[in-house]
Amino acid sequence: MDLAKVKNKVAFNLTMRQIVCIGAGAAVGLPFYFLTRNIIGTGNAATGMVILMVPEFLFAMYEKDGLHFEQILMNIIKVRFLRPAVRRYEAVSFYSAETVRADTKKKKTGRKKEGGNSRAKKPKRQG
Repeated sequence: MDLAKVKNKVAFNLTMRQIVCIGAGAAVGLPFYFLTRNIIGTGNAATGMVILMVPEFLFAMYEKDGLHFEQILMNIIKVRFLRPAVRRYEAVSFYSAETVRADTKKKKTGRKKEGGNSRAKKPKRQG
C-alpha cells in the first residue's frame, strides 16, 4: 500500500483543499444569487450561481493520474499555446539536389561535370 496517496480528512470526510475550494465557490456563488435574484429572476440567478461555482468545485474534486485540475489545466495551456507545435521532419534527398545542381552547371558551362562529390556515399567494395 502506498501511503503517499492517503489524504488526511479534516471534516465531513473532505480534505482541507476541498473545504477551502468549496468555501471559495460558496463565497462567490451565494452573493451572486442573492444580489441578482430580484433583478434577473430566480431561475437565471441560480443558473449564474452554478456557472460561477463549477470551476471551484472542479479545483476541489477533480483529480486524474495524481494531478489536480489546475495542474492539468496548466499542462493543456503549455502544450496548446506556449510551446511551439511539433514540426514534421521532411528529408530532402541529397541526390535530387545534386542532380539539380549538375543540370544548372551543365547549362552554364556547356559540358558535363566529371567526377563525384567527395561527400557522397561511396559504394562498398565487394570482395
